[in-house]
Order: sequence, then C-alpha cells, then structure tokens
Amino acid sequence: MTEPSSELPTSTAPADVVRRQYIASADGDLEALRATLAADVEWTEMAGFPLAGTYRTPEGVTSGVMERLGRDWNDWTAHDDTYVVDGENVVVLARYTATNKATGKDIDVRVAHHFVVRGGRIVRFEQFVDTAEVRAAMAS
Repeated sequence: MTEPSSELPTSTAPADVVRRQYIASADGDLEALRATLAADVEWTEMAGFPLAGTYRTPEGVTSGVMERLGRDWNDWTAHDDTYVVDGENVVVLARYTATNKATGKDIDVRVAHHFVVRGGRIVRFEQFVDTAEVRAAMAS
C-alpha cells in the first residue's frame, strides 16, 4: 500500500473522503472536517477513552470531540498511515500524538479507525485505541 498523499484529494471515493477528514483535523479546519461528515453521522469514541460515547451531526462531532481534544491536549494529531478499503468501509491504522495540557505528558499510541462512507460523506466512525495509555498521560 502506498503512503497517503499530502495533497487534498477531491474525489468522493471512500478513502479520499477519509483522507480529507484527517487533513482537515490536522490543520484544525473544523469547517472542512464537517464537510466530510454526513448530516446523520454517528461518531463513536471507544469506551474507556476520555471522550467515550457516540456523537451525532457534524457540529456534534466537532464540538464534542475535536474542540474538546484541542482544549485538553497540545498538538493532538492522528497520523494516518495505512488504509484498508472494502467498498464503503475504510479501516485506517494510525497513531495519536499529543501532549496533555494539565500534566505535560506525551502520548504516542497506535489506533485503528473504522469509517463507513456513503455518497461522499462519512456516515459512521468507530475508534479502537489503547485507552490506558491515553489515561496514563492524563494522570498526575
């Protein structure tokens, strides 16, 4: 599999839509990120993760997840490196890096994300991550 391009893809192919979401997130461009999400998106952060739960609507995802990550962490980034695509399903192997603002502790943790893309928009997201590593960075 090839490395993802740093150029912003414009197609509605599922992997390209997901890649646009990662680029927008890394750039802090919440408007562009919302543009990748379906109006009825279901975005699930894993049980045990600090933001655990399911968020709905593009605004709900950005305010409930991205803005909160930005408040609690410096330089929160999801580094996407491997894409596995099967029709509308896109699984991305990635890693999170960030520094917790309260403790100054860093994370560098592997994650897997499962996206479902229909009609050029992300309709479902599910996160898989070692929540213990994230929580350890938050502990004093």
